[in-house]
Amino acid sequence: MKTLKLLSIPLLLSLFLVLTSAQSAGKEKETERIQNATKVLNTFAGSDETIPQELLKVTEGIVVIPKMINASFGIGGKRGKGIATVKLADGTWSNPVFITLTGGSIGFQIGVQSVDLVLVFKNKGVLTQVKNGDFTIGGDISAAAGPVGRSSSASTDHKLEAEVYSYSRSRGLFAGISVNGSNLAIDKSANANFYGANMTSQQIFETSKSSAAPVTALKTALKGL
Repeated sequence: MKTLKLLSIPLLLSLFLVLTSAQSAGKEKETERIQNATKVLNTFAGSDETIPQELLKVTEGIVVIPKMINASFGIGGKRGKGIATVKLADGTWSNPVFITLTGGSIGFQIGVQSVDLVLVFKNKGVLTQVKNGDFTIGGDISAAAGPVGRSSSASTDHKLEAEVYSYSRSRGLFAGISVNGSNLAIDKSANANFYGANMTSQQIFETSKSSAAPVTALKTALKGL
């Protein structure tokens, strides 16, 4: 009996290490997604053709989708995974909620491109009210190509009447991208992996407390826009 008890201690330790490693590995994809989103924001912040301060002052939500695939051969499609965050009442940014974006298009473009996409929302309610469903950009809400330039004078839409503005950096066979007709949905499995199964997207959007280094870096990048 004593021998069995002694053997059980290292066995339990081994099981604990295996479970801990599995839990950490389960968050790797989500962590990488946050880190890639942070890189995109830092790239935008360092560019002369960036989001005007006039628009950022009224921005309540931001979606970042790194390396979104945009393919078109007459009839095309978009697919990407990213994060969404909203501005809280105290001016801080919420923890990131994992989302997916899919869409189709019909046109004359031919090629495949990888696009770093940033969507700027003037009303955070559009994002926070998404529960089990989703919404279509350009259908449920108005969307427009974002004006560029750090100063308000660089804006091509001084009234800023659209609800969503899109910004992209493309690396591929054709430039330019439209998000109209794209579907934005909550990535429940990714949220469960990173935050736990009991956390809803609404709860994540409502808090800014996080000790995770990737989340902290993301919020620093948001402040630097």
